[in-house]
Amino acid sequence: MAGAMVGMLQGLENSALAEAIRQSAWLYPILEIIHIAGIVVLVGAAFLFDLRLLGFSRNLPVKALAGHLLPWSRRGLLLIIPSGVLLFSTNAVSLAADPVFLVKMILLASGGVNAGLFHRYVFRSAALWTAGQTPLAAKAAAVCSIAVWLAVISCGRLLAY
Repeated sequence: MAGAMVGMLQGLENSALAEAIRQSAWLYPILEIIHIAGIVVLVGAAFLFDLRLLGFSRNLPVKALAGHLLPWSRRGLLLIIPSGVLLFSTNAVSLAADPVFLVKMILLASGGVNAGLFHRYVFRSAALWTAGQTPLAAKAAAVCSIAVWLAVISCGRLLAY
């Protein structure tokens, strides 16, 4: 890692907030709970939507289900991002050097790209899809989403050990 990057990470790790989180008996576990709750909300909603794209619950219109579930995924992000940054800040230097953390960040970016491409190109025609005719591109995006989120969660658990 470059010296400037290590210096920035060390500064983050030495910040008063990171120090307070490390020293508190409750702050770190509370942040972990918030992070996990955010994961449940984001990934739970995403999985339900992905399962619909894969052909489950065909009686539910894709557009209507998206309108209900996908805002919950965004709300989950509102829990995950700040709690994740705060958790990272407590051990920034060693986490940034951990290959599992790097894989997790690449997977997160991949998940974002997958979702972005799906919404930009594939989902635009969702109003035209019939109950049993989800396009192959939508199914591929759903499989990718499920695989990426399972891998992200696995990496997160591996970082704890």
